[in-house]
Amino acid sequence: MGWHQPLRAEVYFVNLKVFSNLKWGTRDPVAFRDSELGFVRLRAHGVFNIRIVQPVLFINTLAGTMGKYTTEQIEGYLRRVIVSRLNDYLGETLDTLFNLPALFDELAVGLKKRLDKDFSRFGLAFDELYISSITPPEEVQAAIDDRSRMGVIKDMDAFVRMKAGMAMEKAALAGNEAGAGLGLGLGMMMPAMFANAANPVNSANVGNVTHAQQQGSGQSSASVSTTQCSDCTNVIPTDARFCLFCGHQQVILLQCSNCGKNLTPGAKYCSRCGRSTDEKPAACICSNCQNENLPGAKFCDNCGHQIT
Repeated sequence: MGWHQPLRAEVYFVNLKVFSNLKWGTRDPVAFRDSELGFVRLRAHGVFNIRIVQPVLFINTLAGTMGKYTTEQIEGYLRRVIVSRLNDYLGETLDTLFNLPALFDELAVGLKKRLDKDFSRFGLAFDELYISSITPPEEVQAAIDDRSRMGVIKDMDAFVRMKAGMAMEKAALAGNEAGAGLGLGLGMMMPAMFANAANPVNSANVGNVTHAQQQGSGQSSASVSTTQCSDCTNVIPTDARFCLFCGHQQVILLQCSNCGKNLTPGAKYCSRCGRSTDEKPAACICSNCQNENLPGAKFCDNCGHQIT
């Protein structure tokens, strides 16, 4: 009769390297309410780098008692979270798609900050997040292109005079009746055109598009990797095991899904908010289309309606 060990031990190996070049994107177009164009459906794509910073919390929240959780399942869920938070962030910070080309870097930085809290619940941390493209429908893209062409023309009056001069030159070379009629019509417009030339209107600001892209914001933080203590919120090194200010243990075993308080093993209720540790965040249901959105969503992915 064989001997059986009464105690059972499970060993998990967690890779702490940076998982780079992970792709995210919209499986279906998300709804966005533009202040000038109205209801628009957008597609977005990009890449992100991620790493595990709390191995125990990662195992307890994602693996749990299932014993198996594939990389494809984790990546699929993270992509869904990114798309949902992108929809919220666009709805809060962007008025119209006409301002989008100059805001890609700013949107990526703001979206990364918004997602830090979501991913920290699983013991994960963003290294970088990039937005490769945000693509509107073809008719909306045509409207944006037209606005861009208008922005290239610094002085509309000078542009019109140049076009008129070129038309007069072609009419003189033609030498037929149609050319004579066109020349007569342009000749009647000449006094007004030269009057405008004598009294130029300062239109240097018309159509000016400034692309103030903020760069280098990630380089300064890359030299010293820091994080916040989950208990006292002071800034501490990322690899610290205990907080330098309050002494709180930084190895997180379990967190309250409601307030984010670190929980002790076997805790049934949160010591901060009193919620049950088994309670999960409820999905947000859109009152307009009844679509189910991720917990904490502020705008519906399906219709763009603000969730209250």
